[in-house]
Amino acid sequence: MNDRERILAVLTGRTPDRVPWLADLTYWASAMERRGEVPAGFQSSEAYYQFHRELGAGFYLQGYEPFRAIYGGDVQVVGQVRGNVRRREIHTPLGMLSEEWTYLPESYAEAPTAHLLKSPQDLPAFSYWIEHTRYEPDYAEAERRYRLVQDLGVVLCYLPKSPFMQLVALLAGIETVVNLWAEAPEAFGATLRLLECKSDEAAAIALASPAECLMIPENLSSEVVGTRFFESYLRGYEEKWINRIHAAGKHSFIHMDGTLRGLIRQVASTGIHVIEAVTPMPVGDLTFPEMRTLAGAGTILWGGIPGIYYTPLVDDAEFDRHVCEVLAIMRQWPGYVLGVADQVPPDGLRSRVMRVAELVDRFGRY
Repeated sequence: MNDRERILAVLTGRTPDRVPWLADLTYWASAMERRGEVPAGFQSSEAYYQFHRELGAGFYLQGYEPFRAIYGGDVQVVGQVRGNVRRREIHTPLGMLSEEWTYLPESYAEAPTAHLLKSPQDLPAFSYWIEHTRYEPDYAEAERRYRLVQDLGVVLCYLPKSPFMQLVALLAGIETVVNLWAEAPEAFGATLRLLECKSDEAAAIALASPAECLMIPENLSSEVVGTRFFESYLRGYEEKWINRIHAAGKHSFIHMDGTLRGLIRQVASTGIHVIEAVTPMPVGDLTFPEMRTLAGAGTILWGGIPGIYYTPLVDDAEFDRHVCEVLAIMRQWPGYVLGVADQVPPDGLRSRVMRVAELVDRFGRY
């Protein structure tokens, strides 16, 4: 069987010849581009898919939303980059919002150092911006990927995050979200309802895209979002779109790459098909048997090898031991997909990624 046949077998409740192995190489490849080890635009080229083939790793993920935002009304969005700081300003008749993301050369990554939403006073301008945003389909990349992926894996696209997680992960940060929830509950609730209305527009476009797999990229971690917030603000959105994804004959994914103990049972109970990027001990907070007990038998668990295991910080013997331990569980029945939890980091070793394919071939047979 090839990688595509294996993953589709697991997604449809059948047993492939061995455990599927598919890898998210985005972070690693981005660092390679920055270092000049591969040509600029590597991830958009056919060579990127050949790279997966050379490594023996199936393809499924390179973050992509099959829609684009169009701003109307009296909204002006201004972006600029100065050194390692990327700034965005959103000008509206009700005020100006600004955010800054700072790139760290040491980690080849950026993070918000000033969020767009900072206080309840920002909500009127924010709501005006959201209200005057519409979405259009942008399917060209999904269509291109089908031509390139072929037997290597599957085509996956993103829905928007749930409105609450858009605020937590991208627009405000958890501290400001909690302050808004506590200090301005009515305005906070109205903002979430408006954001969900617009997110539904984008999600409907994603649902109609050519992608066979659709992910809600929540980036959930249960030490940040507990059961109270999950039940109040995430479950309704997730269940609505999971049901619509399944009704469309497609496979639903959620990205849950942090601590799992406090939320994995609740996430599985939404009816999600795949919980992706699950990170077991010793990096995460659950063993694989504990994950299965909490998630139940009906949810596919995708992940298993923490990112640090691909680096020189973990020796070869420990790497082999961990992968074989995970495979011993996964090969018992086809409710798992072996993957990176959650990305191969910039200092990942090519030999380690290739080693996974060798171990899966030897020890991943059902």
